[in-house]
Amino acid sequence: MVRQLPLALEPRPALGREDFLVAPCNALAVEWIDRWPDWRLSVLVLAGPAGSGKTHLAQVWRARSGALALSPRGGAAELAEALGEAGAALVDDADALAGDAEAERALFHLYNLLRERGGQLLLTGRRPPSRWGVALPDLRSRLESAAVAELGAPDDSLMRALLEKLFADRQLRPGEGVLDYLLARMERSHEAARLLVARLDERALAERRELRLPLVRAVLEEGEA
Repeated sequence: MVRQLPLALEPRPALGREDFLVAPCNALAVEWIDRWPDWRLSVLVLAGPAGSGKTHLAQVWRARSGALALSPRGGAAELAEALGEAGAALVDDADALAGDAEAERALFHLYNLLRERGGQLLLTGRRPPSRWGVALPDLRSRLESAAVAELGAPDDSLMRALLEKLFADRQLRPGEGVLDYLLARMERSHEAARLLVARLDERALAERRELRLPLVRAVLEEGEA
């Protein structure tokens, strides 16, 4: 069969609070985001594996709070200028800054600026701050005393709902038995679900086929080869 070359266009994910799927594995993090602005703290850390929903929740909070998305990689002076008079900031993948002396100092400076203003700082990372390996002692102590909301591995009900959402984001209608087939065989993670749905979408478009079990089997078998 001659395949049609699909356009490399990623669908825009739905990132509103109403689009976030709540389950026991992420309920604490959702509760923290929903509780804002009634936070009695300066720093909140959302910790969880790739695709667990950290960025989604962080963007929900950013939209509500008017927080600026910042990167400490440029140094303290540049970061302070970017912050301006804002009272809230988001640093995504903050755990990746560990070991970068300049970035660590800049993050510590950002923490102090926001605390002086009575503002808030939201950080995300794959693990809790105690496992980031931060070298700067003052920053390490501040992060280890911060509130941490962990997002855990998804259960069956959440994985099903996640697949349904990912398919809906791409305007795909999986055929009968497709979801059960996927749930019994796929890796149980948000990131794996996202990548798998993207592969299925690409193949269905390239071959101009509906998303039925024969297509799904072929894609999964190729992934195992």
